[in-house]
Amino acid sequence: MKVDGKMNSCVCCTPSTGAGLKVHNKLLLGLLLGTLFALGGCASTDESKPDWAGVKGSAEPAKLVNFKQTARFEVRWHSDIGDQGPDLLQTALTKDAIYSATGKGRLMRLDRATGKQVWSIDTGIVVSGGVSSGDGMVFVGGNKGDVLAYGEDGKLKWKSLVSSEVLSVSQVADGMVMVRSGDGRIAGLNAADGKRVWMYERSTPALVVRSHAGVAIQRGVAFAGFAAGKLAAIRIKDGEVLWEAQVSQPRGNTELERISDITSDPVVDDEQVCAVSFQGHVACFDTAQGNQLWSRDISSYTGLMVLRKYIYLSDASGSVIALDKTNGSTAWKNGDMLFRRVTAPNASGKFVVVGDFEGYLHGLNLDDGSFAARIKLDGGAIVATPIEMDDGLLVRTRGGELYSLSIK
Repeated sequence: MKVDGKMNSCVCCTPSTGAGLKVHNKLLLGLLLGTLFALGGCASTDESKPDWAGVKGSAEPAKLVNFKQTARFEVRWHSDIGDQGPDLLQTALTKDAIYSATGKGRLMRLDRATGKQVWSIDTGIVVSGGVSSGDGMVFVGGNKGDVLAYGEDGKLKWKSLVSSEVLSVSQVADGMVMVRSGDGRIAGLNAADGKRVWMYERSTPALVVRSHAGVAIQRGVAFAGFAAGKLAAIRIKDGEVLWEAQVSQPRGNTELERISDITSDPVVDDEQVCAVSFQGHVACFDTAQGNQLWSRDISSYTGLMVLRKYIYLSDASGSVIALDKTNGSTAWKNGDMLFRRVTAPNASGKFVVVGDFEGYLHGLNLDDGSFAARIKLDGGAIVATPIEMDDGLLVRTRGGELYSLSIK
């Protein structure tokens, strides 16, 4: 399988026979075709044995380069919230609280300023998607299709059921919460009572990458990426499809080579929405009609962010790249973290921040991508994108450590 011209990749794939059928058997395909990447829940649970260990011909991760630090990370607080398990569980922020969950079903509220636990409850499910929040509620999803809504006091408000394993739950928008499930569907649930209002579904290829991609929300529209490089704009209030576009076309002779799935959230601003696919392209479209503005042959499974004039992304090999959002031209590229399983980037002040498989957090200068700061966090790999919070960042490690940091 080729990624950016190189034989690469380990993907956590699920066989599929199209929307409408549940995924029956999840297969972790040890594709010994180069570097072994961890997508979502596919990471090795043994941090002492990286995914590429013992693989003949695999590319080992780049060693950390030395540089003169011109900035520094400062830990404001950190809290042990428990192992997130095999799935990529997001953390939700409200004005004064942080909500997080463990794979074993613990849901907790932390004080945003101090990281101290306010309450912790047992949801009774294996949490596979979430956490999200909105309208005074907190939402999690389970591996058997359960969607649970709790009040900010930790009391259960309602319980709903979708068609298969929950992979992500959106924030509340226009009174709706959107739930993505493992069979490729998106259910629009009424946030007040959990009743299903609409369902979006589409056919899927024979083999897809299992991911926890969510939706991007803008002006009453949800933008979502799918298998085979599809991007859709869906009206939130009633589920009407406004347009669909092709980010990338599957290429190759085998089902593995033809995987070209969008495995991360699209990003959207006032005029355009952009998405990137694994073994495919990054492309931007106008939000109104879905007309393609530009496309680049770049592969990523972690995702991208947009900030003012630029799009920042981590490609499949671990390079961090800044693109001009008007035409897709490269502004800068940092290729010093190859095969370190770098997260999608996020911005904090004058810096772009990414995490890696060894628990290092890297701060890059926003203007040229050069290294500015680095810190080693406890708790193993950083797999979730750092979250912007209070003029700093919120970072979760796979082992269950949650950090609030600033970079100056």
